[in-house]
Amino acid sequence: MRTSQMFLLGALALAACNTSSPPEPTPEPRAEATTPRPPPFDPKKITLDDKAMGTHVVITTFTTRELDEAAIRPKLDKALAEIRRLERLMTTWRDDSEISRINQAAGKQAVAVGPETFEVIKKSISVADRSEGVFDISFEAMRDLWRFDENKVEEVPSKADIDAARALIDYRKIKLDHDARSVMLSKPGMRVSLGGIAKGYAVDAAAKVLAAEGLASFYVQAGGDLYVRGKKPDGSPYRVGVRDPRGQGPNDYFAMIDVTDHSFSTAGDYERAFVKDGKRWHHIIDPRTGYPARKSRSVTVWAKDAFTADGIDDAIFILGPDKGLSICEELDDCGAVVVDEHNKVWVSKRLESKIQILRDPTDGV
Repeated sequence: MRTSQMFLLGALALAACNTSSPPEPTPEPRAEATTPRPPPFDPKKITLDDKAMGTHVVITTFTTRELDEAAIRPKLDKALAEIRRLERLMTTWRDDSEISRINQAAGKQAVAVGPETFEVIKKSISVADRSEGVFDISFEAMRDLWRFDENKVEEVPSKADIDAARALIDYRKIKLDHDARSVMLSKPGMRVSLGGIAKGYAVDAAAKVLAAEGLASFYVQAGGDLYVRGKKPDGSPYRVGVRDPRGQGPNDYFAMIDVTDHSFSTAGDYERAFVKDGKRWHHIIDPRTGYPARKSRSVTVWAKDAFTADGIDDAIFILGPDKGLSICEELDDCGAVVVDEHNKVWVSKRLESKIQILRDPTDGV
């Protein structure tokens, strides 16, 4: 036998005599456990569109993975119900409202009211003090002279009638008793209206309802008063337009602002108004003259809450940009955009870096 054959046989014999188990194969490394990706989700826009406080109310949010439309609708209804509850307290269109009872007792006695009405009247007086008295809720004495609501008449009252009504306008004659939580109008014939500030309070109240209901992204709008909470589902901010006061309609904007967790309130001479003999007559009355204010065409206020924004937009409108913008500058987290009587745009310091001016506003009467 050849040497090579003998070596091979010896090797086979050694292998046959080896009784140890063959080595285990090296296991493949285990893949790390991964969390399965959730299926794609497409948020749906949900809107409630209705009427309250004499104006158009819109409440909008989006569905989430946790809340579908069926779960969201009752929450929006609850927010609207809160606005209507406050309306019943503060309207002048119901004889049994707290404001109507105050007016009925003018010059006679104080009227106890709930905490919400008291708070709004207290804030109104504070704004009056801050604005040289140009925001004055006792302007309601003018209601039957200037008619811009359901009783609209395109007529300019006589100066004699205006002067007689002006004698009843004086916010300093609104007496508050904090302990009794009561309100008294000192002079017979006086009347108050919260139409220039109550919508902002109601918008904030509705927003609080929605937040308590677990909604993190929404907006509430009542007429010219808007509050925005959070951002849109894609992470972008809500973008709000500043209306052109002489433009083509409510969706004709000359500027845009990104708004997150802030309010946006506009006072303009274009909503409740008429043009006669080449002059515009509108509902924002200067109590110092009894006639529509002339220093502004529109004022848009950006503020932390709608109550503040709604409370000062009329005051800025009446005072005009020179004096009015200082009201914003004195408040924290507040700014304004004014289109003045000459169609010039004024922007307060806090909004200079936030606003995008798209074009000049349209000129005209």
